[in-house]
Amino acid sequence: MKRYMGLILIAVFLSGCATSREPDERSRNIARIHTELAGAYFGRQQYAVALQEVGVAMRADATYAPIYNVSGMIRMALGEDDKAKADFMRGLKLDPGSSETHNNYGWFLCQRGRAQDSLQQFQEALKNPLYATPEIAYANAGICARKAGDFQMAESYLNRALILRPGMPEALFGFADLKFASAEYANAKKYFHRFQQSTQDMTAEQLLLAVRIERKMQDRNSEASYALQLMKRFPDSREAQLVQRGE
Repeated sequence: MKRYMGLILIAVFLSGCATSREPDERSRNIARIHTELAGAYFGRQQYAVALQEVGVAMRADATYAPIYNVSGMIRMALGEDDKAKADFMRGLKLDPGSSETHNNYGWFLCQRGRAQDSLQQFQEALKNPLYATPEIAYANAGICARKAGDFQMAESYLNRALILRPGMPEALFGFADLKFASAEYANAKKYFHRFQQSTQDMTAEQLLLAVRIERKMQDRNSEASYALQLMKRFPDSREAQLVQRGE
C-alpha cells in the first residue's frame, strides 16, 4: 500500500448506547479499549499485535462497530483484501453513519483500482455534519477523483481540503500530481515545493513525481538530486526502476 498514512484515519469512538446492565457496559468498555490499542499498534505497523487486540475486542463485544473499521485497515495493509472488505461492510452495517469507516473503505476501494466507486464512500463520509476531520475525506476524494480521470472534481475536492486545513501535506501533494497530469508543470512544481516544506520524509511515489516534474521543467540538478534520494532510500522499489529506465 502506498504510504498515505496521513490520509488514513483510525478514529475510535463509542458507538451506540450501552444498556444499563453492568456486564454489557463492561464488555463495551473492554471492546473500546482494545480497539484503541489495535489502532495504535496499526499506526506503528505492528500488525500481528494489532490483530491480537482486535480479537480481544471482538470477543468482548462483537457488535462494537469501530472494531471492524480498524480490522479492515489492518487487513488492507496485509493485502488480505477479501477480509478487509468484509470488515468494512460489517462495520457499516453496524453503524451506517460512521464517517471514519466510509472514508477508510473509500480509500481501500481507491487503492484497489476502484477509484470511481470510492467517491461515493467519501461523499457518504462528508454527509455527517459532526464528522471531526472532513478534510481527510476531501483530500482522499480529490486524489481518487484524479485517478478516476475527473480533474475538475479532483481540484474542487482538494481546494475544499486546503480551505479546511491550509498547508495540508496530502492535499498539496494531490495538487502537485493533478497539475502534473494536466501538463501544468510550473504549477506542479509550485505545489510540490509547498508539499515538501510541510513534510519530513517522502515516499518513493512522491520522489518519483518530483523527478518527473523537474525533468519537465528541465532542471537537471534538481532532477538528479531527487533521483539520487530515490535510489538511495528505495533502491528496490518500482519507482526506482522507472527512474532508471528514464520513465
